[in-house]
Formats: sequence, structure tokens, C-alpha cells
Amino acid sequence: MTGFDIFAIAFVGLVILTLLAGVKTVPQGHDWTIERFGKYTRTLDPGLNLIIPYIDRVGRKVNMMEQVIEIPQQEVITKDNATVTVDGVAFYQVFDAAKASYEVANLNQSIVTLTMTNIRSVMGAMDLDQVLSHRDEINERLLRVVDAAVTPWGLKVNRIEIKDIVPPADLVQAMGRQMKAERDKRADILQAEGQRQSAILKAEGQKQSQILEAEGRKEAAFRDAEARERSAEAEAKATRMVSEAIAKGDVASLNYFIADKYIKAFGQLANSPNQKVVLLPMEATSMLASLAGIGEIAKATFGDNAAPAAAARRGAVPNVGTPVPPPMPPQG
Repeated sequence: MTGFDIFAIAFVGLVILTLLAGVKTVPQGHDWTIERFGKYTRTLDPGLNLIIPYIDRVGRKVNMMEQVIEIPQQEVITKDNATVTVDGVAFYQVFDAAKASYEVANLNQSIVTLTMTNIRSVMGAMDLDQVLSHRDEINERLLRVVDAAVTPWGLKVNRIEIKDIVPPADLVQAMGRQMKAERDKRADILQAEGQRQSAILKAEGQKQSQILEAEGRKEAAFRDAEARERSAEAEAKATRMVSEAIAKGDVASLNYFIADKYIKAFGQLANSPNQKVVLLPMEATSMLASLAGIGEIAKATFGDNAAPAAAARRGAVPNVGTPVPPPMPPQG
């Protein structure tokens, strides 16, 4: 081969290398920065791109997808001087490749350091109880502060999560005893409240029972008074009728009235639960004589047809006012 042939082959090879150097293929999810003589000029988007060989070069290859960074453990002193060990994770995404490349050095380390500093600031202003129970509030405050700080770097912090909050062992034991005491206290309060409600319900039940019993006694007394009133009215009416009959000269009505009262009183005496033997005085036979008055009333009421029956009864029951002759001795 001659010298011209060698030159031609070298020239063609150089052209091919130049063309290949000017063609850049950027993968999806990445942005590349282009520097011209060491100065940033533009950003290549995903796909096929052309640059000026030997003048332009790729500066930084920036990942534009959301990324996660582990926040290492650190000790934090709370507002009430309790020491806890805290770690977490941060999720961020680059939206400006040029700023993320040239505004901050060592991007990941900067985000970790900034997040750790703000964790100490946020949790140091809270009590231990708030630190343990308000984790969502801590995450929200951290996200707001850190996102505002990294905005000039072309970043967007999407989430910051506190993974573990570990208090000292002796503090954990003290918290366990405190929790047990608090639960015992609430159990005692609930038991006392239950007893109080039970006593109130029992008192209400007794009150209602007494009210109903009083209402029953009131109703019974009202009924008894009404019954006595009606009985008195009936007694007064009967007495008035007897008085009117006496005024008209009807003595048989008086005999009937007195006989009825006498028979009722004698019946009550005989029905006494403690009475085993009843002694009748001689005057008790007058009760039989009062039956004659009943016969007279029947005669006056039913006419002469009742006379035979009355005569038969008078023959069977002697009159009290008329002595009964003794039987005659038999003739010898």
C-alpha cells in the first residue's frame, strides 16, 4: 500500500469516529448535560441527540427517576431531655438536571446531612410523648423544611418517613410501668362509674316502685271510699224507707230491718276464726220472733195467698211474746 492509501484509510476512519462521537443516545429516565470547553450549554433529553464532536462533551448523567436515600441512625435529645435513636428514609426526584449537577456537590450526601440536621431540630423541640405519638406531624414538618431547602438544587422531596424511634431501655421500662398504672387507673374509674350508674339505676327503680305503690294505695283508697260511700248511701236509703214505712204505720218493716241486722251480726259472730263454741243467750230466741215480721211483710206484699204460708211458719216458729204452754200429762 502506498502512503496515499494509508492516509485515505486513516481519514475515513477519523470521519467515522467523528460521526459516532457526535451521535448520543440518552436512555429513558435520564438527562445528560453538555459542556463546551468545560461550560454547561444544554441538556440532552432521552432519545437520539447530536453534539459537535471534540468541542462538546457529556458533562453529567443525571437520573431523573424518583430515588430513595437511607437516613442513618442518630441520637436525638428531646425537649424533656430524653435521648432517642432515630433513623428514616427520604424519597426525592430531580426535575432540573443542570441545577442538580452544578448547584451542589455530592447531591446524595447533601440531602442526607440536611435531613439529619432537620430531624434533630424538629424532634428536639418536642417532648418524648409527642415524639412517640406524633410521627405523622414530624414527617410533615421535615418534608416541608427539607423540600424548601433543596428546591434551589433542582430537586423535589416527595416524602420523608421516620422508620424507627428507639428510646433507652430504662425509659422503655418506665413507660411500661406508667402505661400499666394508667390502664389500672382507667379500669378503676370505669368500675367506679359502673357502680355509680348501677346505684343510680337501682335508686330510680326503687323510686318508680314506690311511686307506683303509692299510686296503687291511692287508687285502692279511692275505691274503698267510693264503696263505703255507696254502702252508706244504700244504708241511708234503706233507713229512710224504713222510717217512711214506720211513719205510715207499717211496724212489720221495722221488724224486718231489725231482724236483718240481727241475723248479720249473729252470722259474723259465728264465723269468727277463733270461735269454737257459741253460747246463745235466752234473748236469742227473739230472733225467731222477728221472722213473724217477715211473714207480715210478705202478706202485705203478696196478699192473702201468702197467709197460709205465713200461718204455717208461725205454727212452726212460736212468737216470742206468747209463752208456749207445757204439754199435758197423759190421762190415767
